[in-house]
Amino acid sequence: MKECDDMQNLGSASSADIGDFEKLFAVTTVMMQSVISFLMSDHLPVGQQFFLGGIYEVVKFSASAFIFGILFSTIRTHPHAHLKDYPRFMVNRWHVLFIPSIMWTTIYLLLLPQLQQHRHYHNIATFCWQFINGNAAPHLWYNVMMLQFIILMPFFWALARWCHNRPHRAVAAFTITLLFELAWHWLYKLEIFHGPQAQNWYLFDRVFPSFIIFAVSGTLLWTFHGPLCRFAMRHWGSAIVVWCILLYYVTLNFFNYGTPVSLDNAPYYLPSMIFYNLSSIILIAMIATYMQKFRNQWLPLVHWIALYAHRAYLSHVFWLYWSWQLLNHWSLSLMIKFPLMIGMTIFLAFMSAYGLHILWSSCKQLFHIHHIVNG
Repeated sequence: MKECDDMQNLGSASSADIGDFEKLFAVTTVMMQSVISFLMSDHLPVGQQFFLGGIYEVVKFSASAFIFGILFSTIRTHPHAHLKDYPRFMVNRWHVLFIPSIMWTTIYLLLLPQLQQHRHYHNIATFCWQFINGNAAPHLWYNVMMLQFIILMPFFWALARWCHNRPHRAVAAFTITLLFELAWHWLYKLEIFHGPQAQNWYLFDRVFPSFIIFAVSGTLLWTFHGPLCRFAMRHWGSAIVVWCILLYYVTLNFFNYGTPVSLDNAPYYLPSMIFYNLSSIILIAMIATYMQKFRNQWLPLVHWIALYAHRAYLSHVFWLYWSWQLLNHWSLSLMIKFPLMIGMTIFLAFMSAYGLHILWSSCKQLFHIHHIVNG
């Protein structure tokens, strides 16, 4: 297919690659998850609990898709990277990823300390602990885990080189990683998910092995994007059927816990979620491939959203909190409040991300820092 052969020309300053589409879907759906979490904190009728719980389960692929997208795009844009390129890579990522992470973590801890998870800080030591472990806000656990993949990027560069033009190695790498991930998630199910270590091992969700299958998959998809893309597009109908079956299975498991519906019963770390998340990622990749084939007019917008996705993600709970406080003063039905909160959160998060980028660009010009690029 021509669209697969043309992928190397996409993802430039004016277009979007598969990784950009994964980030687009991931960042918007994770904001939906946060909105649902806020709404579920109220005592909703059972029907509304199931309605929001069902949507929550549908979009529960977001963290996995974002890791996949990061690795796909990074391998695509650094096809010949070696360890010697790592310092320059990390300087760029320090400005684009780490500085916004530090800034927003500080904002949450100082301005919205009530959003902390597990325990609250009460001295310098506990402040630092909350700062680094992702407990400063409900969503920052994921940021801690994601940054680990950035630090480990030379491993994935090496994996891409090792598998290049050697599909049997790629199959072996994927199979070994999948078996490891299944065992890792099975351990979570036995020991943490309603298990004896639920409180002691809560940091399990923010270490990179919990999502490594999606990082390896993103690496391998770019490495073999031609044949894999053609295979997926030939079997798009089967992919949709498999996705529907998996969605039914994971949603049924979630609802089997009964009422009240608790989002704690819908973690990422169950063996069935590995396959549901992979099937969702595949469908997004197929949408991206289809739109690339016809040079869709929305490709530049998708690329723009992907550039600011991480920074919008960091800020979105801040804006969601204040939107929530504002809307709570009005008596609105769920059918109005739910989409309104989603729209307000997405808009404010991306506008703040873009505005801070403009401010940071001005600072770079002032201090003559010209080697850092956005993205």
